[in-house]
Amino acid sequence: MHLRAAAFAEQAEELGVDVDVHEFPEGTKTAADAAKAVGCDVAQIASSIAMVADGLVVVVTSGANRVSERRLADLRGVDPDRVRMAEAEAVKDTLGWAIGGVPPFCHNVDVPVYLDETLREFETVWAAAGTPRAVFPVDPERIQTLSDATPAIVAEE
Repeated sequence: MHLRAAAFAEQAEELGVDVDVHEFPEGTKTAADAAKAVGCDVAQIASSIAMVADGLVVVVTSGANRVSERRLADLRGVDPDRVRMAEAEAVKDTLGWAIGGVPPFCHNVDVPVYLDETLREFETVWAAAGTPRAVFPVDPERIQTLSDATPAIVAEE
């Protein structure tokens, strides 16, 4: 197992969570790549997107959706013009994970997490496990609990 995926599995275990990490040499960096590798619908991919909206936040969204900057701005009480994707270096420095491998929990620091309501339609979704080549299956309710996520409508219309 890749060092970063093993680190994620270890951190999850410290939370009392046994994760079943699956690694794919062809990569799971995009939702479409992950869905193809896993053999599921792209809507079942839980993409952790780091955004800046009055500080760094993580939006765990369905791979079939795009994050609405306006909706996130409304949730955060900020001007939509001030919402943007986080810089790769800031994501790595703050969360401890590189873009494409950010898990929905086990971040270096507590940050606000929002869980896309559409993910709750599934019993199991697949989320990044620390690298752009590793994912794990998880119940969306478990994501909510472990990340202390706020369920929200975050997708573009």
